[in-house]
Amino acid sequence: MATQSDSQVYQGEEKIIVAIDLGTTHTAVSFAHAYPGSVVDVRMVTKWKGQPEAAGDSKIPTIVAYEQGELVACGAEAREYLGDEAYEVSKWFKLHLHPDSMNFSDEPPAYDNDTSASPAMEIPPLPSNVTLAEVYTDFMRYVFGGFRTFFQKTTPNGLAIWDRLSSNIVVVLTTPNGWDTRQQEFLKEAAQEAGIVQSEEDADLRIEFVTEGEASVHYVLGKINHKTWLKKGSMFAVTDAGGSTVDSTLYVCKALEPKLELEEVCASECVQAGGVFVDRAARSLFTEKLSNSKFGDEESISDMVDKFEQRAKRIFDGSQESNVIEFGSRRDNDREHGIIQGKIVLTASEVCATFDNVIKRSTDSCLKLLRGRKIKHLLLVGGFGESPYFRLRFEEGFGSHGTDVVTVEEPSKKAAAEGAVMWYIKQMVSARIARFTLGTQLIVPFDPARAEHLKRRSQVFIHASGDTYLQDAFRTIVEKGQLIPQDFSKLVSYNWSRSEKPESLVDFYVDLLVWEGEGNTKWTTDVNGNRLPQIRDLCSIEADLTPTIAGFNQLTSKHGIKYWKGSYGVRCIYNGTKLQARLEWKVEDKTYQGPIRVIPASVWK
Repeated sequence: MATQSDSQVYQGEEKIIVAIDLGTTHTAVSFAHAYPGSVVDVRMVTKWKGQPEAAGDSKIPTIVAYEQGELVACGAEAREYLGDEAYEVSKWFKLHLHPDSMNFSDEPPAYDNDTSASPAMEIPPLPSNVTLAEVYTDFMRYVFGGFRTFFQKTTPNGLAIWDRLSSNIVVVLTTPNGWDTRQQEFLKEAAQEAGIVQSEEDADLRIEFVTEGEASVHYVLGKINHKTWLKKGSMFAVTDAGGSTVDSTLYVCKALEPKLELEEVCASECVQAGGVFVDRAARSLFTEKLSNSKFGDEESISDMVDKFEQRAKRIFDGSQESNVIEFGSRRDNDREHGIIQGKIVLTASEVCATFDNVIKRSTDSCLKLLRGRKIKHLLLVGGFGESPYFRLRFEEGFGSHGTDVVTVEEPSKKAAAEGAVMWYIKQMVSARIARFTLGTQLIVPFDPARAEHLKRRSQVFIHASGDTYLQDAFRTIVEKGQLIPQDFSKLVSYNWSRSEKPESLVDFYVDLLVWEGEGNTKWTTDVNGNRLPQIRDLCSIEADLTPTIAGFNQLTSKHGIKYWKGSYGVRCIYNGTKLQARLEWKVEDKTYQGPIRVIPASVWK
């Protein structure tokens, strides 16, 4: 059980806070009942359906079983249906949400370290007639239901507290560093369908997002005495090695008193190189070794990979010369291929090779983050970070640079889950670095004297005023690498011109775009009007602009054309870790605000 460091007394309103860390392979839930005058205790849900009573493990498998498209079981109970052809079990479904920017390489590391020879990484398909949204909804409903039962049964007066506070529970969801608004909105919709929140407005009020890396730094700093090594101005890194991603973030300490305050130093890193890629490499290894064996069938190979993941992968530290994989019965023998009484032995070099490429990706990502900066401490967390071999290689790699790799030994927990509640209460990170350039598309006056405009003359159009304008210009709202303080906001101004004064403007929308190229861009398209490959949609902002019509003015252009012009603005707000927006307009110098709906671009690839 974690408590607020320095016995900090909670002074906010009474509430229940729950954090869900839905990982690729395992999920965990933490929660707290906070009330004025209390020192908040963060607890983990340690009892789940299908889990042995004495297990006490907060982590459950992130799997969902279906029969002909109908939900059968989730979590530990779903394990019973693995390998049964009458059922389809969805696993690793989190990979479907990863943005293309994270998929720099879809090849698993081959056991012989030759990635060019390994087959393409295949994300396990979803069950027949089941959508990704349905899988997430079913699993989130199961997880939240398990939390509700645990809270009510293990909290003194739990039923009464739940009845009083459940409609306003704060829900914190963890996400990889590489996710953005698209994935956040997808999760909010799944939470609404699961009954965790009741509406879009309710989701906006009660659902918070925190990156797994930021949650983890709150967890680690809550577990160790940071005052013995952390000073104002000192930098340190946090690496969260999980099931499918390895997230690294570099922080600088801005203050120790009256409370610890951190800022990101540069854009965080997120690489698709988690523990599932070791499993994929092991599958390649077994498939290659047993290509001419009767045990080279899909079922046997899957059994070997499962046993490898459950034991050999978790205890391997590089020194075990013989690593026994017990996958069958005493009657299963194929001595020619090294199978004796249902066992196959892997050498140390073979097991090392399943890790090595993943470890290289992880260390390269962290080194890219550091960019030559010297740090004394690197905090290593995450399920894959518990691997003795992964830790050893990280310690060897960064120890040579004079960096101590610090770990927190609690393998039954997920750091991000417990840290997410700590994050909500403590809010130690006061500023973050933008990972990409955010902007929007606009029109600009056509200037025939400028060569770049002449190249785009095919995109010229006649404005309501009679002037000529160019489409597809890019306006930057937040620049990659920009330091974004807590509660950052920026007003983006727009003009709306019509030949006639409109009666309503209910169909207003504007697209927020991401520029993923180097430097900045002035345009969203090339000279032929084709979308630049470095530009992608982030989300659309929709609103009813009808209230702004009261502020429209009739003007006469230099061409003698009368037209109506209105002005309005979209205020983009980064409230900590999520993007929000409000509509703003003026009528006779008085500013008004109205709601805006954020519609994410599709996350389905």
